[in-house]
Amino acid sequence: MARVTRIAIIGGGPGGYEAALVAAQLGAEVTVVDSDGVGGSAVLTDCVPSKTLIATAEVMTDTAESGELGVRLGSGGKGGSLPDDLVGVDLARVNARVKALATAQSQDITARLGREGVRVLRGRGRLDGPSRVVAELDGDGDGDGRSTETVEADAVLLATGAHPRVLPDAVPDGERILTWEQLYDLDRLPEHLVVVGSGVTGAEFASAYTALGSQVTLISSRDRVLPGEDADAATVLEDVFRRRGMTVLSASRAGAVTRDGDTVTVALEDGRTVVGSHCLMAVGSIPNTAGLGLEEAGVRLDKSGYVEVDRVSRTSVTGVYAAGDCTGVLMLASVAAMQGRIAMWHLLGDAVAPLNLRSVSSNVFTDPEIATVGWGQQDLDSGSTDTVMVKLPLATNARAKMQGVHDGFVKLFARPGSGTVVGGVVVAPRASELIFPVAVAVEGRLTVDQLAQSFTIYPSISGSIAEAARQLHTRVWQG
Repeated sequence: MARVTRIAIIGGGPGGYEAALVAAQLGAEVTVVDSDGVGGSAVLTDCVPSKTLIATAEVMTDTAESGELGVRLGSGGKGGSLPDDLVGVDLARVNARVKALATAQSQDITARLGREGVRVLRGRGRLDGPSRVVAELDGDGDGDGRSTETVEADAVLLATGAHPRVLPDAVPDGERILTWEQLYDLDRLPEHLVVVGSGVTGAEFASAYTALGSQVTLISSRDRVLPGEDADAATVLEDVFRRRGMTVLSASRAGAVTRDGDTVTVALEDGRTVVGSHCLMAVGSIPNTAGLGLEEAGVRLDKSGYVEVDRVSRTSVTGVYAAGDCTGVLMLASVAAMQGRIAMWHLLGDAVAPLNLRSVSSNVFTDPEIATVGWGQQDLDSGSTDTVMVKLPLATNARAKMQGVHDGFVKLFARPGSGTVVGGVVVAPRASELIFPVAVAVEGRLTVDQLAQSFTIYPSISGSIAEAARQLHTRVWQG
């Protein structure tokens, strides 16, 4: 009888559970040790909850800006027949739905693992050398670790994720000073939410709570919001934020956050203060790698505590792999899942291609959304790659006009000469869906002519992608 490979996975998030599914399907004996709930933060406290909240916010934005389409909401004191408060948000109900959907998704994944024969242990796992995992079991779910079980393994995958970074002078209390994991316990809409941090998480929640009806102040330590995204896209988004009533404080670094009863005060390093009812701290993440026996087992960490991995998810120790946010490679659920799959394909001898970050699509779920893939404007401006670019505003798109969409654009990047599509940016409603044809073009090394000659629906916003490709036809030859 063929030898069965025993695999132990620490962490049940996307990196862990997707790896477990692949390994089980390839005939391995798989044990997952998970402390927080299968699905990890992506399902329970991050992606699923935040995007569920954002779905409600999108409806509010569409409603608030529907007047241009002839929709009448509220009398506004002008003799209309509809009440002024026709549309509002019950945050308690919203958050109840958020939590219910997250729990249901976790249960669905757990059930799938069970059907595939994966054993799940509830508890905290740690390495005891490179081929043994000790699980501190939590039979009653209170986190006390009542007993332990040792899992012998031929290979181990670390998929322990990350947690919100906490500043020493802005310690969350779970009531008024909050991390993004604690927002879903609110039962009333914040009167004035101060968001510290203008990266993806801060921008998404600032956008959502503005739409839900809160006064929002967004504090950015950089010159613009979303400093890691396409500069043109960030400019569009910041303009939209301000137009919708958000206060954006650029080049403003928060020093401390204090609470006095029902108010919070954010002290800026330049001496100014911002007073609100609640404060969301969105200042980055810390990898969950401490106390797991990693360094004792020889697993190398970088200076920030992230597990160092190569493009097939191997660590510095033979037989130990890592995936997801604990690696700091690119903190997206889709990347975590792919890292986990790649690790198992590599380990079990299946066909595998190393991780290629240039083909990864990412999205910022603000309103409008910002989706990107491949090479971008920064690469073009720095001269690090030889590309040509076309940018088309959505304001000229027929479907966008019909829907009352004024903000956003499509950018395409291609190689001069060959015309190969190497990147794109879409700023639009549902940009997360619109980026897919560009991602297919990048991954498949399609040319702008191949993209341009594909039929699009008229009218459609995706038509702007084909039009951008058509406009690139001559530029790729002219350089």
